[in-house]
Amino acid sequence: MGCMRLSTDADRDEARAIEVLHAALDAGVTLLDTADAYCRDDSEVGHNERLIAKALATSRVDRSRVLVATKGGLTRPQGRWIADGRARHLAAACEASLSALGVERIPLYQLHAPDPRTPLATSVRALAALQRDRHIEHIGLCNVTVGQIDEARRIADIASVQVELSPWNDVNVLSGVARYCIDHGIRLLAHRPLGGPERARRAAADEALIVIAARHQATPAEIALAWLMDLSDAIVPIPGATRIETARSIARAHTVRLTDADRSRLDDHFPSGMLRRSRVMTVMGRAHAMDGEVVLIMGLPGAGKTTAAQAFVAEGYTRVNRDDDGGSLRGLVPALARLVESGARRIVLDNTYVTRKSRAPVIRAAAEIGLSIRCLWLSTSVEDAQVNASARMLEKHGRLLGPDDMREATKTDVSAFGPAVQFRYQRDLEPPDASEGFSRIDVVAFERRRDRSCTQRALHLWCDGVLMRSRSGRRAALSADDVEVLPGRADVVRRYAQDGWTLLGVAWRPEIADGTATAADVDASFARMQQLLGVTMDVRYCPHGGGPPVCWCRKPLPGLGVEFIRRYRLDPSQCIYVGRGSQDPGFARRLGFAYRDADEFFAARSGVDVEERL
Repeated sequence: MGCMRLSTDADRDEARAIEVLHAALDAGVTLLDTADAYCRDDSEVGHNERLIAKALATSRVDRSRVLVATKGGLTRPQGRWIADGRARHLAAACEASLSALGVERIPLYQLHAPDPRTPLATSVRALAALQRDRHIEHIGLCNVTVGQIDEARRIADIASVQVELSPWNDVNVLSGVARYCIDHGIRLLAHRPLGGPERARRAAADEALIVIAARHQATPAEIALAWLMDLSDAIVPIPGATRIETARSIARAHTVRLTDADRSRLDDHFPSGMLRRSRVMTVMGRAHAMDGEVVLIMGLPGAGKTTAAQAFVAEGYTRVNRDDDGGSLRGLVPALARLVESGARRIVLDNTYVTRKSRAPVIRAAAEIGLSIRCLWLSTSVEDAQVNASARMLEKHGRLLGPDDMREATKTDVSAFGPAVQFRYQRDLEPPDASEGFSRIDVVAFERRRDRSCTQRALHLWCDGVLMRSRSGRRAALSADDVEVLPGRADVVRRYAQDGWTLLGVAWRPEIADGTATAADVDASFARMQQLLGVTMDVRYCPHGGGPPVCWCRKPLPGLGVEFIRRYRLDPSQCIYVGRGSQDPGFARRLGFAYRDADEFFAARSGVDVEERL
């Protein structure tokens, strides 16, 4: 039984919670799932664990036959749920849980969730250390992917994996987590096995469950739980309970024995039934394979999937794409079946397909139809994809869109996304694996093709601290009378201009976003800089605020550089970028420019002819 709501519900009552726990234990429940974070906020961490310890201490059952599984790795500041997978946090959390539960060793200690700020390996090694020190007996993981389970198993033995799984929620069937656990003998603890309290009515109103429940003198919810357990001995549903009757019902579900007819009807009725159906489908698909194939092209947004798909179309493949056809990735499956019925035998699909669960419906549909499926993985780096995304935005919209403009544009143009989309892809990526059902996986590296019509050269310069500074000592000069050009700059940039180089400036002005400067003031300051330098220079700047990037124009993101390349028909291999900050080399690298440190660049060129130096 899952115990979270006994501590997190708004109307919780300790006396009633103890009664519910006693009822569950008396009915035969032998696994209680808890966590230090099952509380209202960080002022009462361990509330649920202490509740369980009190219930066990006052129960008539033999405590030795009850396994209490707890978790660490989530914190509750002001009631929020924030991951903390650092080793020192897990060690301290485990110590606190031992105290709250009143035990010398925790039978099953689970990492509550991977921490995006901490490598998973660090967290798992911390759990392995707790196991070596005999603070915990077994290690479990929660809310993980197949790749993360694999990574963890290379460090320690993993006894259990806890993810959401219900008859209606098949996300972790599609992701491959359920099959992986079954095939590797890992206990799968299924939380929200009835969909949670807000969906409990679904089971009570389900006709198939009602009919079968009547035959077994059980409730529909008990039949749903019995069916989940029947899928595999590895699956252990952990429904929550806040009422005595519900606690007793959880135990009764374990006494239900489904017939073959029950099993067959429910397998076909529920989405998660594919866990049992999928192997039959795969065997049938391979046994009746027809000529042809489905090619699934995957890669991060901006990787070049459209270009790759067009090459297949030129070879006679039929293209299916959610961006063009609308709907969800899963919704493409009927379109795939219709194409095959119409005679198509070579089909290419190109969308992100970042996770196993996003790929699974297409793979299974191909197997059911009898076509093999090949994966073409464009392993484009995020830096190259950033350049591609910026270029596509400029091509479609004629400018780099700001955050508000992007939000509006994405309603009709899925390519008008912000940088966070690519970062999210990197975080969520599950590399393709043959075990998913692919006949072949081809990994294709990105290669940028040079536009031979781009032949011009330019000297790009970061303005602040490289060309100018604020006379008043501010972060940047925000008015014409505050501009001071740095010594030794004017002569050098004038010589480059005289030798035919295009001069281009880049800057960041978050003061426009926070209202402490206007665009007119900023433009006037750059006009004054050019006047003092004695050159004409095209200066572009990012006007957006700090924090996580929400635009393509803030360094090191390459938008402004891509805009310059397109406007001036530049050959990146002939361009120089001069900067002095930690992000400058990355900015130059993304664009293919040669990078020069500002101090070295100007010191080396003072009084020396540019062509001679080159």
